[in-house]
Amino acid sequence: MPGTLTGVGAEGRITLAHGGGGSAMRSLIDEVFLSAFTSGPLTVQEDQARLDLTTLAKAGDRLAFTTDAFVVEPLEFPGGNIGTLAVCGTVNDLAVGGATPVALSAAFVLAEGLELAVLRRVVEAMARSAALAGVRIVTGDTKVVPRHACDGLFVTTSGVGVIRPEHTISIAAGQPGDVVLVNGTLGDHGAAILCARGDLALQTHLQSDCAPLNTLVDTLLRAVPDVHCMRDATRGGVAGVLSELAEASNVLVTVNEAALPVHPEVEGVCEILGLDPLFLANEGKLVAVVPACRAKHALATMQSHPLGRNAAIIGTLQTSSSGQGAVHIVNEFGGARVLTMPSGEQLPRIC
Repeated sequence: MPGTLTGVGAEGRITLAHGGGGSAMRSLIDEVFLSAFTSGPLTVQEDQARLDLTTLAKAGDRLAFTTDAFVVEPLEFPGGNIGTLAVCGTVNDLAVGGATPVALSAAFVLAEGLELAVLRRVVEAMARSAALAGVRIVTGDTKVVPRHACDGLFVTTSGVGVIRPEHTISIAAGQPGDVVLVNGTLGDHGAAILCARGDLALQTHLQSDCAPLNTLVDTLLRAVPDVHCMRDATRGGVAGVLSELAEASNVLVTVNEAALPVHPEVEGVCEILGLDPLFLANEGKLVAVVPACRAKHALATMQSHPLGRNAAIIGTLQTSSSGQGAVHIVNEFGGARVLTMPSGEQLPRIC
């Protein structure tokens, strides 16, 4: 029951004893983490997870591996919390490379004084997100630091997945003539986090778009196995992905500004604050690049999936006359501007 852990006082908060390796730490691991994550390898509690190579080899011919650290303020926000982010972010990094996510690790840095109830909600959200993605959390670690040494809670997740032989997706594989798609509205996560901080007195119903995208990616790849590029648009937003695509594939990316799907409330927040939704973070959006002959089929496939109902074709790839990659944004009057990445953060600590 909440509040019954060894080492937790009447106020129900994490203490330094929970990182000391004794009974308080054992109680924290058993009652918070193992109670939520126990399945398969975690039930054995070795110092490492053990994955069956035969099973992995049957699923594909390459192993994908990724890692990411998550910090966000506030820890809980409309549409999720830092635990949701951690699982979805790692699952999505694997999925957009064409990998089927298999297993995750999770490491927690807890600040002394963190409310136990908050930690429980974060861990429970991680378990739900992992179940939704069909992936297991198989190993982890916990550290406790003095109060004010971190903002409550940091999470680092790593993930492994298996790539099927038929997929060779790469940010450098874009070709002139290809078409660029996104699976939904831009900037929902960044705008939701900004409003959740309460600094701006903005009243909105915005929620983060945080979601595991592997089922959408699987659906797309079954229908369009020759997808050339995919990236999830997190920090830096869609603008960051397009800039990386242009540089890595050495192409001109031309974006139709009128085609960009943006939630009206996100658009309103951006107008008030002078922000651009292209640069706002997302946690449930991807950019896909497909051959032109497959674009309509790819769009219809995305729109048939719950996470792609608002999918749109937003641009094309062309040969760069300058010999260098670039991104041009074309407005409804035919005028074009060069997209340049900002030198600083528009929104700090959003993922």
